Amino acid sequence: MPSLPPIRPEDEAIAARIKPTGAFDAPGEEAHVSDRRDYLMRLGDDALVLGQRLSEWCGHAPSVEVDLSLANIALDLIGQATLLLGAAGDADALAFRRDVLDFRNCWLVEQPNGDFARTMARQLLFSTFQHLLYQRLTQSEDEAIAAVAAKAVKEVAYHRELAADWVVRLGDGTEESARRMADGFDWCWRFVPELFEVDEALDRLIGRGIAADPRAIEADYRAAIAATLAEAQLEQPRDQRPILGGRRGHHSEHLGHLLAVMQYLPRTYPDAQW
Repeated sequence: MPSLPPIRPEDEAIAARIKPTGAFDAPGEEAHVSDRRDYLMRLGDDALVLGQRLSEWCGHAPSVEVDLSLANIALDLIGQATLLLGAAGDADALAFRRDVLDFRNCWLVEQPNGDFARTMARQLLFSTFQHLLYQRLTQSEDEAIAAVAAKAVKEVAYHRELAADWVVRLGDGTEESARRMADGFDWCWRFVPELFEVDEALDRLIGRGIAADPRAIEADYRAAIAATLAEAQLEQPRDQRPILGGRRGHHSEHLGHLLAVMQYLPRTYPDAQW
């Protein structure tokens, strides 16, 4: 067996200049800071994008009561986004200066509203997930994340309750409303698996007690959704090929259109003082 070549002095000099980051299986502090920032952006972008989507209903909802309800949910979500993105950096810059590939939201929240039934299907699917996640995040080792979760979990409980109420009313209503409600869930169902996706960065934060493991809430999530669908006299949609990639900056064309509207004023007048 041939012996290894001798180590050259120039190689030793290069190795000496490399800053150590600890054991090979333990990322350095810079990696942990980056992971935390990315996680805050995921949570914040989910809330921001869905809040922007729901605001599109303002003045167009089926009734004044629903109009006010959706506007209030949108304000809750944008408030959550402000706190989460503020913990990650400059909230305004992160919301209005990033390009579409830099957003880390899931695909579900960026989908167009469609009709009212689809909006309620999307809201139930996301708010149920968000409520279970925030319940666990109240115990996060990160004080900022725990504080936001403790405040937001109460808001999200209402979001889920309102969505579930409308899903039941429409699903167990007329033939037309039931068809629309079923179509709404069929459209949104392909985006659900992404909610429970865990990559290396998230796995590291879970290990440190900063992030909540979405896999640990999946069974409760699916049970809660199934119970609401049963009450609404709706069948659970068939599993479809999952759509993934939002956490890595891969998005549908719909997010680009949403950001073009949301970011128009700050990008047009970047130095404006209000």
